[in-house]
Amino acid sequence: MNALFLAFAHLRWTWARSLVLILVGALILAVPMVTQTLLRGSEDALTRRAEATPLVLGARGSQLDLVMGAVYFSEDRAQPITRAAEDAVWDSGLGLPIPLNTAFQTNGARIVGTSLDYFDFRGLTLAEGRQMAILGEAVLGADVAQRLALGPGDTVVSAPENLFDLDGVYPLELQITGVLEPTGTPDDEAVFTDVKTAWVIAGIGHGHDDVVTADADGNVTANAAITEFQRITPENIDSFHFHGAAGGYPLSAVIVAPYDTRSGTILRGRYLDPENPVQLTDPSEVIAGLVDRIFRIAALLDAVTVIIGIAALGAIGLSLFLAWSLRAPEMQTARRLGAGRFTILRLATAEIAILLSCAMVLAAGIVLVVNANGDQLVAWLLAF
Repeated sequence: MNALFLAFAHLRWTWARSLVLILVGALILAVPMVTQTLLRGSEDALTRRAEATPLVLGARGSQLDLVMGAVYFSEDRAQPITRAAEDAVWDSGLGLPIPLNTAFQTNGARIVGTSLDYFDFRGLTLAEGRQMAILGEAVLGADVAQRLALGPGDTVVSAPENLFDLDGVYPLELQITGVLEPTGTPDDEAVFTDVKTAWVIAGIGHGHDDVVTADADGNVTANAAITEFQRITPENIDSFHFHGAAGGYPLSAVIVAPYDTRSGTILRGRYLDPENPVQLTDPSEVIAGLVDRIFRIAALLDAVTVIIGIAALGAIGLSLFLAWSLRAPEMQTARRLGAGRFTILRLATAEIAILLSCAMVLAAGIVLVVNANGDQLVAWLLAF
């Protein structure tokens, strides 16, 4: 008891050094467990959403970019396809195609142009407000609504993906009609609107002022000016129209939900030709390969963590040795007062035990906090 009292008194006197040693020790203990928790959480989040997405149709090329863009709304996306690819799935009668246009963003959130089928497919429900119904309306994910402090009745303005690619792209004010319930998925950080609204942002669809006006005397004049609207209102919504063949309108990807296993097999067989500019991808297979690579890298990180931990423990040991070397006169005084070597050893052991106990408590607290907020942390990490 006396050794513990003296050890605690000395650690309190040298509180700055003691605090640093406790923090370093806590990090050495906590980092491996936190890393494993986040890795397992990331694996579960990635695979769970991928397994819930049967097939993704998109431009031939990187399957990973296609899946990450269509399923997780990441920054890296495949080349766009046309609406004709969606129509081909409809015509096959083998599955339900859900269009996606993710070319634009607003306030750091991805604008996802899609259909109402997407909400049923993902099981998304409204926490407040109503579902989007007409051109120019949008529904916010839970996280983006909280981050921007927006709700039904507010508005957001679209922005192009690339500030240097403004050709045909017009900022469009979107009317917020509802906010979705939180799901812990990338849907929480998205702004959903009808795919036709995304085409308006792209400049494919637009409205015009009346080109014919009448003055007070009833004289009719033609107005040569054509104004591109930046908002869609009840007064101008009827003037909105689209140019070009509908089959050529751009889509980022199409989620395909086959009606049964046989239909899925037939659909996959139709897109095996490498000369076909469109490919049909199974997200679960792509993400399984990604997770396998991640855990190979994680094994290397574990080895690096062990090496760093050993180096840190050596530094702590050196710090304690130097501290006790500086206390040599103090130890000599203790011996003259009758303290034996075992008393000094007990004092040193008590100090190490106190430091280690505090480090373990702090490490346990860090791990508990990470475990309690694992889903949010994983969602935040996956957002990057």
